[in-house]
Amino acid sequence: MAPASGKELQHRTVLLREAVDGLITRTDGIYIDGTFGRGGHSRAILQWLGEAGRLIAFDKDPLAIATAQKIEDTRFSIVYDSFVSMRDAASERGVGTVSGVLLDLGVSSPQVDDPERGFSFRAQGPLDMRIDPTRGESAAEWLARATVQEMTEVIRDYGEERFAFQIAKAIAARQAESDRLGHLDSTDELAEIVGHAVKTREKGKDPATRTFQAIRIHINQELAELQVVLESVLSMLEQGGRLVVISFHSLEDRIVKRFMQAQSSAPAVDRRLPIRAVDLPSPPLRVVGRVFPSETEVTDNPRARSAVMRIAERIAP
Repeated sequence: MAPASGKELQHRTVLLREAVDGLITRTDGIYIDGTFGRGGHSRAILQWLGEAGRLIAFDKDPLAIATAQKIEDTRFSIVYDSFVSMRDAASERGVGTVSGVLLDLGVSSPQVDDPERGFSFRAQGPLDMRIDPTRGESAAEWLARATVQEMTEVIRDYGEERFAFQIAKAIAARQAESDRLGHLDSTDELAEIVGHAVKTREKGKDPATRTFQAIRIHINQELAELQVVLESVLSMLEQGGRLVVISFHSLEDRIVKRFMQAQSSAPAVDRRLPIRAVDLPSPPLRVVGRVFPSETEVTDNPRARSAVMRIAERIAP
């Protein structure tokens, strides 16, 4: 699917240097880029790797795969699948443990900026929102069959939208008119419906922002896949290996933060039992730190404003 403009849409990689610095601990290691996007992080990782190093990247977007296939480097391979498959995909390639995993979450600028993908409420386009437009159910298809309760739960839980019920009712009312008006299948019409249902305005934020985010997360199962992949990474990292995750909204970051905190904390112990501290198992991870984009990066790339990067290191087998 080509961009509507006919030109390749550009993506500015967020926290590029910081992510690579946080990820690479050895230049001869095997690394995974869980979200290739347009390859900014992958290319930077390859620049730092030595001849014995190796990088396996993943993406569900056919356009990202097409970009990745242009990289002519024997140390690099691309997998057309979600990062939830990384453990099996790595095993199929003879890889058991890795030196680091990078997850750059959310959608890329080319996906948002191309109206044909249906992610943006700022331009007219088909109501799709699938990261992989060749698989699964589109946003229009889901909205056509979802109940008011189902829509309310998605918009409330994934968009943190307090007018979720009112928005869901408005969408359902529009769907009831499908025989006369046709199916709800365009981004601009959905944005208009949401705009009428949201009674108060957040400064600097379009009223459709939260609803579009929520539907996109649901359609692509983004939070569910994140929870699955974090557990996979824990089993794949070698001792001293790094997990680096870049999040762009609070729901993602909350999952990552809680996972790293849980896996870096000593196990709970019944104080009535005669167990010495030295006999307790060590937690598998050590939290290395949290990084935000600099003021300069945010000025140059406003979409970096909400980014937060968390880094953890495997310390116990």
